[in-house]
Amino acid sequence: MAELPEFYFRVKENGAAVYRVDTENRQRRIEMTEIAMVNVKNDKIKPHGSHVLTPDELKVIDDWKTERQTTLAARELDDIDRAIDHLNLTTQWAQSRATDDALEEVTDRLLLAMHDLRSVLVRKKADRLMKG
Repeated sequence: MAELPEFYFRVKENGAAVYRVDTENRQRRIEMTEIAMVNVKNDKIKPHGSHVLTPDELKVIDDWKTERQTTLAARELDDIDRAIDHLNLTTQWAQSRATDDALEEVTDRLLLAMHDLRSVLVRKKADRLMKG
């Protein structure tokens, strides 16, 4: 049987609850004791209750936080690539398969979303050009 990790991170929307995993007890049961909350958005680590985090625990948590932030950033870019694919598929749908009723249902929302996106992208590009 593989060794269990010393720490378990229960992922939440903005970070994770951190647990210390213990199997060295009389019943050989897995016990998990919450030791901290970590927030990857504001970069904070908060001990749970009266627990005082050791330097080793802080290092493990900080390493996890850094890895998680890297993973989330990569996923965000992947989501954007998927959004581009969806826009292309939506264009193809509108051109070749959409009924008048279906287009009537989505056109205004799509136009507003695309206008909003275009406005932001043009403004951000202009800002980058002004800096460069």
